[in-house]
Amino acid sequence: MKSEAMPVRKLAVGGIVSLLLLAGCGGGTSPSSINQPVSSGSNPTPTIATISPTSTAAGGAAFTLTINGTNFVAASTVKFGGSTPATTFINSTQLTAAIPAASIASTGTPAVAVTNPAPGGGTSKAINFTITSGLNSVPLIQVLFPNCAPAGEPVQLEVVGPNPGSNFVTGSVVRWNGSDRPTTVDAINGLIAQISASDLASAGTAAVTVFNPGPGGGSSNALTFTINSGADYPQSIVVDPSGKFAYVASQGCDLDGDVSMYTINPTTGALASIGPPVPTNDEFTDSVTVDPSGKFVYVASSGDVWDIDFGSVVTYAINPTTGALTPTTGGINATGINGTPELFNSVAVDPSGKFAYAADGGAFPAGSFGGDSSVSMYTINSTTGALKSTGMIAAGTGPDSVAVDPAGKFAYVTNFGSNNVSMYTIDATTGVLASIGTIAAGTGADSVAVDPAGKFAYVTNFGSNDVSMYTIDAATGALTFMGSIAAGTNPYSVAVDPGGKFAYVANWTGHDTDGSVSMYTIDATTGVLTPSGTIATGLSPTSIAIHPSGKFAYVTNSGSNSVSMYSIDRATGTLTLIGTIGT
Repeated sequence: MKSEAMPVRKLAVGGIVSLLLLAGCGGGTSPSSINQPVSSGSNPTPTIATISPTSTAAGGAAFTLTINGTNFVAASTVKFGGSTPATTFINSTQLTAAIPAASIASTGTPAVAVTNPAPGGGTSKAINFTITSGLNSVPLIQVLFPNCAPAGEPVQLEVVGPNPGSNFVTGSVVRWNGSDRPTTVDAINGLIAQISASDLASAGTAAVTVFNPGPGGGSSNALTFTINSGADYPQSIVVDPSGKFAYVASQGCDLDGDVSMYTINPTTGALASIGPPVPTNDEFTDSVTVDPSGKFVYVASSGDVWDIDFGSVVTYAINPTTGALTPTTGGINATGINGTPELFNSVAVDPSGKFAYAADGGAFPAGSFGGDSSVSMYTINSTTGALKSTGMIAAGTGPDSVAVDPAGKFAYVTNFGSNNVSMYTIDATTGVLASIGTIAAGTGADSVAVDPAGKFAYVTNFGSNDVSMYTIDAATGALTFMGSIAAGTNPYSVAVDPGGKFAYVANWTGHDTDGSVSMYTIDATTGVLTPSGTIATGLSPTSIAIHPSGKFAYVTNSGSNSVSMYSIDRATGTLTLIGTIGT
């Protein structure tokens, strides 16, 4: 056998270490037992997967650090920065170390490692522990958005502090009546919590707080979230052509819009709620209309340019039996001229149900109302109700309301900012509008209605507290001014009954102020209005709609979150209150 020189080795025998010098000589061989590797019975190399906690505040108290990993042994030791704290072996995947206060006296990122002794053994890769400059602050919250919602409607809740995000930390959690809710961090606005429909099952209030974990931390002040029985700040009401259903568009809590749905009692005219409001998922929901077939509802929202929230027209399908609405994919959310946001204030459908028009209030920059003021034009898919853009046409400043004459030949748009009315002809094939000029109105031209015969048009003037009256040229569509008549304070909406005998104007009056409806008779020959009295509404009425039978009228009250219901005397046009219903 070949002779072989062996290196110097340290052999542990019975706990006593002997130094042996082994050298080959005289053709002899080393014992086979000495040639065997020493892996049998040796310690593995440890690894660290996680540590808990991962951080603490400088100057804090002593604490126990838990190390999770693999290959730990009873003799494993933990290294924490430059110190070796007392280590406790839990099992092969977990150790604990007693970290003294002296080791966390100042900020830093001490390395945490585990060492297994020989034979074998070794040291793991390190994981950094963070010693922060101080304790977590007690959070302070200032704003909830939204701060209310209809019962049964889930909410994505934004919680904002005095300086957005500055008093929230990793691990901050929003609490709903003291219970944690799924929370994520919004780098701009603070925290976002998911509030479920079951959290808002019934009307009432809830306390919202934020909890910051230790070290330090604690619970914030509480803000109140209100759960309403229905939608808030109703803006517009429409009755479907069959007279069976009514729909109300509301700006909603903190301007997140909703559509309330009702059935109509054909005998009494009373409304009955179909169910919880349907969300529009957009801000500043302003207008609602139904197509002539009664199959689709269109809801216009002006959005919020400062939140980079473009306006939209949302399409809903109507269940012909129940009247319930189902959102479709036929809505529009778009940009206007030069890529600026469209802020849809109103939407109207032509009598054929083939075309739709939206008054675009503009992407108003600071200091102005309007901007890219225009009218957006669409064709309507008769099967799905989907809208397809056919372009835009300029209007005056701040277009606010759009109406189409009963023959579908002409369209009229009130311009709130420029105090006039834009007039258009409608291409019968394409639905495209062509301007035929403008005509002056009063101050703050707001709402426009055309009588059922297509002979007269009426415009409410919010600023001058009157109604402008016009005749319509049957051939050209041009309006001719024939005078104005006084209305109440801040006239907001105008409607004409289906017989063309009476006109009604909802007077907004003021924020959360008792409003009224001005009633008029219409001269069948001249179209001139004659006052026939007023009747009280709820707070701050915004819209009025007449039942197709001409027997009932409905007014939305934005300040009292309700709809006033009236019967109509068919001889005099006088309204009589039936009652109110919440939105």
